[in-house]
Amino acid sequence: MAHEPVQDSDPTIGRLVSDASRDFSSLLRNEIRLAKSEIQVSVKAGGLGIAMFVAAGFFAMMALIMLSVAIAYFINWNGKGLSLHWAFLIVFGFYLLLAAVLGLIGVRKVKKVRAPEKAMAQASEAKQILKR
Repeated sequence: MAHEPVQDSDPTIGRLVSDASRDFSSLLRNEIRLAKSEIQVSVKAGGLGIAMFVAAGFFAMMALIMLSVAIAYFINWNGKGLSLHWAFLIVFGFYLLLAAVLGLIGVRKVKKVRAPEKAMAQASEAKQILKR
């Protein structure tokens, strides 16, 4: 069995290792880029949910301090309506309900935050390929 001489166009082991390293590095960078883009989408959804929580807290606090007095006196109507203590209780209940609704909307938005599923699937696939 005769050995054929090595030609200049044949890849060397060093070149093959270098190419594989470069390709693996490129694959890893692309996986990281994909994970970052998926995380950014999830963070935006989570940020909106957090904003809803903040809005719920703001409305609950401001409503109890400022608007409840005016509305309670409106319900009382200079003593011709409900007693003042019942008027204040009604106003408090309304704003508590408003805060609960905003809080539920915030919870739904935060639950939409997901892990970077595509990037994890591709990383798992790349891991299986490298094991071969």
